[in-house]
Amino acid sequence: MAPDPSRYPPIGDYALLADCHSSALVSRTASVDWACLRQFDAPSVFGRLLDWEQGGHFSLTPVGADTFERCYVGDSLVLCTTVTTATGRVRILDAFAMHSGGQKQPRNQLLRIVEGVDGDVEIDVCIQPRFDYGELRPWLRRSHDAPEHPGGAFTAVGGDSALVVSADVRLDVDVENVSLRGRRSLAAGERMRFSVSAEVPHDVQGRGTPPETIDERMNETLAWWSRWSRKSTVGGPYEAQVRRSAIVLKGLTCAPTGAMIAAPTTSLPEELGGERNWDYRYSWIRDSTLAMAALCLAGHAEVARGFRDFLMRSAAGTAEDLQIMYGAYGRRHLPEFTLDLDGYRGSRPVRVGNGAATQRQLDVYGHILDAAHLWRKSYHEIAPEEWRFLRHLVQEAALVWERPDHGLWEIRGEPRQFVQSKVMLWVALDRGITTVEETGLDDTDIDHWREVRAAIRRSVETNGVDPERGCFVQAYGSTELDAALLLLPMVGFVPANDPRMVATVEAIQADLAVPPRGFIRRYRPANYEDGLRGGEATFLMCSFWLVDILAMQGRRAEAEQLFVALLGVANDVGLYAEEYDPASDQLLGNFPQAFTHMALINSAHQLACAQRAGDSCRETPWGTVERMSEPAI
Repeated sequence: MAPDPSRYPPIGDYALLADCHSSALVSRTASVDWACLRQFDAPSVFGRLLDWEQGGHFSLTPVGADTFERCYVGDSLVLCTTVTTATGRVRILDAFAMHSGGQKQPRNQLLRIVEGVDGDVEIDVCIQPRFDYGELRPWLRRSHDAPEHPGGAFTAVGGDSALVVSADVRLDVDVENVSLRGRRSLAAGERMRFSVSAEVPHDVQGRGTPPETIDERMNETLAWWSRWSRKSTVGGPYEAQVRRSAIVLKGLTCAPTGAMIAAPTTSLPEELGGERNWDYRYSWIRDSTLAMAALCLAGHAEVARGFRDFLMRSAAGTAEDLQIMYGAYGRRHLPEFTLDLDGYRGSRPVRVGNGAATQRQLDVYGHILDAAHLWRKSYHEIAPEEWRFLRHLVQEAALVWERPDHGLWEIRGEPRQFVQSKVMLWVALDRGITTVEETGLDDTDIDHWREVRAAIRRSVETNGVDPERGCFVQAYGSTELDAALLLLPMVGFVPANDPRMVATVEAIQADLAVPPRGFIRRYRPANYEDGLRGGEATFLMCSFWLVDILAMQGRRAEAEQLFVALLGVANDVGLYAEEYDPASDQLLGNFPQAFTHMALINSAHQLACAQRAGDSCRETPWGTVERMSEPAI
């Protein structure tokens, strides 16, 4: 039977929970419909987001619910959902348990607390774990080792997964549906507590977590997030949005390694019912280096240091072994396969792994060297072993710059000579040269590097410009536009007001912008063979890039108008997906998307820079010391 799309909430109806190890999505109606415990890329234990019948969930349903209102508690990833019914109100608090020392010894524990606010409200409880993305029903049983629990503790074991569920409300095992069910009425001031902890299957203790400990750990979690957020150095009119975006980026950072995943989900579609569905639970070098800079702008340099170390370890310190992405723990092999699931609103295939890991994407050299340039200029340090690695990257960039690649957007068609890739190779040479000139670390190859840098510029300016319109183009031999061209001024290849860049912005707005808000697409799939069927919506990160360039061109009023419009499509708790569809007014793609939140932070900074400069932002390369040394946002 075909899946019923109406059962699936909009992607924007979800809120993120994360603890820098695990992640979950909670619906507006307080159902955990996606959760990967112990590791970001582990198989889901609740996953009806991708298959409503098979996937499993953990729902807390106030009987007769009328309205749901929610927010994060302060600057945290503790979610508060207030539900009003005909008989009263309750408040639901959701979080992953955080504590000092959690980097090495995480609790891997989902906490849920329901508290009566006024009146009396009955709560239906259904906990339905499903392992291996819903393909495995676990062995679910009551634990006899937890007599101190008023409601009981339960174990769910299957394959290489195991959970311990604790509750202070009576739950019964529904054998037929392999779930835990219960109901309790809450009066004002009363609480109902739950815990779901990931365990090692061959060593499940099953004692659970006492109710008072759940309360303590929720308070401890709030205190942890408060301490972290106090490090932020943001202000200005968009302070709340920047802080929220920084918290999202932190939540998506893998604490043990320093890697940042692109998103906590897999296969949420870029087009409903389409095949552009990807697994984003991995660390892209490009995404992470850009997010690193954004977090530095927000005052969280420790995250940048962590990713630098992750990159050095994962690449084993050599340019030859460099990949474009890794698992959050440094895993190199990310084979892509499909699952026999319905998919979100029938969007198939549902993928695990990502075949793009084996692609050649030459822009990665420039992103790493630009990030290293930012780090050195901001913190005045570069270790000898780091320079050896970076020097290898510069040399490799000089060798491969004439080759085609799959580009920033990871096309699944034939490699091409993408202009943005060429420019990022120019960046790799440029930042390497600058490092040598300013530090004296090594000058053996600098003359050759200068020659290659000049050759790349000549190549781009000769082959990457449309002679008719005078604008940069997506690839050599093409007249198509690409939103990635908006990066050219941000990395210092051309000034924002260079006539070719002005023409590029005009052409992108004419060809790629979608009314009524003017958000832009990455490119036009109908006019460009990318190896996939169907289309996609507007790309939010690219729309934030347009804000940056408009500000850099002195068009501050237009930039602010677009920025405010972009703020208007965040969901009710300030989260963004990868894309936004104006026709359906929906967020699409994996959610929440780190790239989008990174771009928001940078755009807020760019607008603040433009405001201080009186409508004309200083045109400095993206991520350089001049931006870092200014008062943050």
